[in-house]
Amino acid sequence: MENGIDPVTLEIVKNGLSSVADEMALVILRTAYSPTVRDGMDFSTAVFDREGRTIAQSVTMAAHLGSFPNVMKRVMSEQAATLRPGDLLIVNDPYIGGGMHLPDIYMIKPIFVGDLLVGFAGATTHHVDVGGIVPGSMALHATEIFQEGLRIPLVKLYEEGVPNAALFALVETNSRLPSLIVGDLRAQVAACKAGERGIVNLVDKHGAEGFGRYCEALHDYAERLTRSAIAAMPDGEYIFEDCIDGLGEHPEPITFKVKLTIAGDDLEVDWSGSNKQVQAGINGPIASTISVTYGSVRSAIGVSVPNCDGFSRALTIKTEPGTICDPLAPAACAQRGIIVYRMYDMLISAFAQIIPDRLPAQGEGGPSVVVWSGQADGRQWLLSDGILGSWGGRPEKDGVDGIANPLGNMSNQPIELIEARLPLKITEYGLVNDSGGAGRHRGGLAVRRSYELLAAEAQIGLRSDRRNHLAIGFQGGLPGSPSLNILADGDGQQLLAVCPLRLTNLSQGDRFTHITPGAAGLGDPLTREPELVLADVLDEKISAEFAANIYGVVLDEDRRTVDIERTEATRRKLALLSYEERGAAQAQIFATSNRLEAVFA
Repeated sequence: MENGIDPVTLEIVKNGLSSVADEMALVILRTAYSPTVRDGMDFSTAVFDREGRTIAQSVTMAAHLGSFPNVMKRVMSEQAATLRPGDLLIVNDPYIGGGMHLPDIYMIKPIFVGDLLVGFAGATTHHVDVGGIVPGSMALHATEIFQEGLRIPLVKLYEEGVPNAALFALVETNSRLPSLIVGDLRAQVAACKAGERGIVNLVDKHGAEGFGRYCEALHDYAERLTRSAIAAMPDGEYIFEDCIDGLGEHPEPITFKVKLTIAGDDLEVDWSGSNKQVQAGINGPIASTISVTYGSVRSAIGVSVPNCDGFSRALTIKTEPGTICDPLAPAACAQRGIIVYRMYDMLISAFAQIIPDRLPAQGEGGPSVVVWSGQADGRQWLLSDGILGSWGGRPEKDGVDGIANPLGNMSNQPIELIEARLPLKITEYGLVNDSGGAGRHRGGLAVRRSYELLAAEAQIGLRSDRRNHLAIGFQGGLPGSPSLNILADGDGQQLLAVCPLRLTNLSQGDRFTHITPGAAGLGDPLTREPELVLADVLDEKISAEFAANIYGVVLDEDRRTVDIERTEATRRKLALLSYEERGAAQAQIFATSNRLEAVFA
């Protein structure tokens, strides 16, 4: 026992706090109204100590790791002195409230035992519509936050247990889907009450003073683990730069730069030098940059660190105000997810320079988002569909197919539920062969999702990436395949931009297909075990042509066994090609095997 802290009791308190946060998440999962929250799982819950510091976050979205602390700083500086039992705060504004974008509404409930403040419970969900110039409140073409929806400063939604009916009505009135937004708000209220019960139970068990001491010990423990992991890495500066494709019909790359500096057990992450903020809805407020940095570092350090503020004591985050990573108000930011996921890939890639034996090649770059909207029977309908992708090849295994980005940890929306409630038919949903970047360990495959419109008319908004700047392979692994947005209507087939700065109109019978980016490979494809290549052919993940021309693995006529002699000869021949030539050959096979030549023409 050190400083009166029993390590067994500390572990019990740590797991108890995690259980409280996870119970809060289950409350939202079971009571939320909107499919985005209930099925897509775009939400998070957390609990905080009496100082407003995170002491546990649920196993939900890592993308919220930095937003909760940012919101809590505002709570402690602006509202702490006025809080009473039964109060509940609400906020969504990224510039005056600490959030990330307007659809993410945060609720924070102070927790009292008697008149003593002992902690807080918090919940955030992505609300399906908070107003603004497009249904779904995710306008890429917005030029300022005032066009993106209702801005809620940090105010009390409940005061001493009494709901603010006027504020509920204000939020409801500003949404195109009022029943869904109110239902999700009430789910958040219920989650915060569950968090309150859980923390009160822990305080009853350990006493207010004891609970506070163990929370402080938990922060210290997380800091020790983090510093130990950082100290095991070599000192130095490590820089990585990357781009997203850009916006509109003629996109120009938008650049990002990150520099890691390791000095002993301290880590500095500097995003200075990234692109200036843009006149579109993809800017990432500072809470987004903090979140992606926390999530990436936690992924990279390779140890299980408690989800508490102590982890961040070893980190320093630097940004340049006025850049896309730290925009100045009133920059639009509703679709900031596209840069957040790219920043995650970049930071993992920077760490891969330090610990290449532990980290994967680049993945799909985050979920693509297709927002369908229209009118049916005089009522607004909407689908905000996050299409999940795949992970890059890993040091010991292939990349994972059809999975959420590590920063997102979301879920797909089931086809059956979409078709049951909306005028849409999902005509195809599956993996795309020949799409994973070749490597000793193959990148995960792209995902294809096709829709047919059954209503008279509708509109779609799109957010995607990695058509021109593909997922990057490591250690000789080839890049992933490009993302595609394909519209088939009465005028034929056309390729839409990755991030169109307008909505696209569709009529009944029109079809839209999105193909996510494929993930990149890790290691030289010519070193992949031939039996693994054969298994991929048998599983229809790659074609026999891909096996022969990219991996150099030639199959017998029955395509069930490897021709060892011809494989060895083919691999010697392919070894003479440059990396660029192999990548071009891979891209050509992807296009032909998926009948996409006309799309690329």
